[in-house]
Amino acid sequence: MKKIICSLILLASIAQGFAQNVQGAWKRNLDTAVQYLTIVDNYFSIVTFSVSEKKFIRTRGGTVAVKDGKMTGIIEFNTADKSEVKSNYTYDFQSKEKKLKLSAEGIQLIWELVDDASDALSGNWKIIGREQDAKIVPMNPGARKTVKILSGTRFQWIAINSETGDFFGTGGGSYSFINGKYTENIEFFSRDASRVGASLSFNAEIKNGDWHHSGLSSKGDKIYEVWSRK
Repeated sequence: MKKIICSLILLASIAQGFAQNVQGAWKRNLDTAVQYLTIVDNYFSIVTFSVSEKKFIRTRGGTVAVKDGKMTGIIEFNTADKSEVKSNYTYDFQSKEKKLKLSAEGIQLIWELVDDASDALSGNWKIIGREQDAKIVPMNPGARKTVKILSGTRFQWIAINSETGDFFGTGGGSYSFINGKYTENIEFFSRDASRVGASLSFNAEIKNGDWHHSGLSSKGDKIYEVWSRK
C-alpha cells in the first residue's frame, strides 16, 4: 500500500513538474519580426510584431491545459482568422533545455525560453474594478473582457469578445516590478504605433490576492484599477 501511495505521489510530482516546463514566456525570431508565446494560469497568447517598424502584425490565444505531452484548449481570439474563435486546438509538445517544441498537422515550431513566470505579478489577470468619482466601481467581465497576461518579464493586454470573436485592441512588451513600482516598456500597440518605445510607471501592490494598479495612463489620465486572477 505504501509503495502504491509513493508511486502516485511521484507520478503527480512528475506531472506537475512537466506541466510547469511550459509556463512562462517563449520567443521565436522571424525574418523581419519577432514572436512571443506566453503561457500562464491556463491561458496562452502568441503575438507577432516588429519593434524597428513599430508594427503590430497579429495575435492569437485562449485557454490551455497541459497533459501527457499535449496542449489543448479553446481559441478566444485570433486577429488573422476570426472564424477560429471558440474552436478547439491540440498541440504535441516537448520541453527540454530551455526550448519548447510545438507540433501540429506536420508543422513544428521551436521556441526559446525567456522566463519561467516566477514573478509576483505573473498570471492571467482580468479587470474587476475601476475608480470613478473617487469610488471603485465593480466590473464583471464576461464574454467581452480585457485580459492581461504577465510572465516573469513580459506582458500583454487583450480586449476581446470571446463569444463573437470581436477584437478591440492589444498592447504589450517587457515589464518590471520592483519595490511597489510596476513599469511597462511598450513594444507593440495595435491601435497607436506612436506609443511604441514609451515607458509607463505605476504604483502596484497585491492585496488579498488582487492587483491594485494606480497612476497615469498613456494619455495622462489618472487611473486606479483592480485586477484579479479569479
